[in-house]
Amino acid sequence: MPTAATVALASGVTLSYAATGDRSGPVVVFLPGPTDSWRSYEPVLDRFPSSVRGIAVSQRGHGDSDKPEAGYLVEHFAADVPPLLDALDIERAVLAGHSGSCLVARRVALDHPDRVAGLVLEASPTTLRGHDGLAEFVTSFVCALQDPIDPRFARSFVADTSSEHVPAELEEQLATEVMKVPARVWKEMFTGLMTYDDLAELGRITAPTLLLWGSADGVVHRDMQSILAEHIRGAELLIYDGVGHTPRWEDPARFANDVARFVDRSLRGWQ
Repeated sequence: MPTAATVALASGVTLSYAATGDRSGPVVVFLPGPTDSWRSYEPVLDRFPSSVRGIAVSQRGHGDSDKPEAGYLVEHFAADVPPLLDALDIERAVLAGHSGSCLVARRVALDHPDRVAGLVLEASPTTLRGHDGLAEFVTSFVCALQDPIDPRFARSFVADTSSEHVPAELEEQLATEVMKVPARVWKEMFTGLMTYDDLAELGRITAPTLLLWGSADGVVHRDMQSILAEHIRGAELLIYDGVGHTPRWEDPARFANDVARFVDRSLRGWQ
């Protein structure tokens, strides 16, 4: 079972996280996608091999982490990662992102390559700039959000990013975590995602990279994975047939095994 805790960064922001596995082993830091907390990785942590230290973090504004008045662009989330590693006494880690948080993991790999031993990008977009679906979602729903977040909206948001294969009790837990994200965080975060674009920089990434994508993903398309594989040197793509936007929710055992194998195969001896 993962152990929940909090950690204070040098900036004064306190983050909630959960950890499992051998403290002396290689480290994977899981960065949940927009509006998700560390609990969205709980099924993965429960299945993660004890030889690898898994740490799932609720990023600023999410879950039970601090929620400053502002600071929710990709660059802000990325700037929290090196101080997080410092506070947890971690020199280097594999960073695993999902959806929009893949942009955060990539930003850290670009700005702090010495701290990133590898990247796991689950349902990663190339860029969300010009993404019609996101623009419509922000205009129609996010801009109108008010606190407290409507439970019906939270449930529909989780359902739209999962599938009928996700257990109902997990969906309910995830929706509860989504409701902890204030409306101001939604608005700044999603507005920032619509303008962020690092595609021209991805050739500078040197960390081993694993792309994980579900063939039934209705948010991030297959051609985005091909473009990422072309831009990130040596990137490997694994496709989960028939799985939607969040593969780890539908098949957490496979996801945990795939990440662990990636660490073992690509990063053995990186410490």
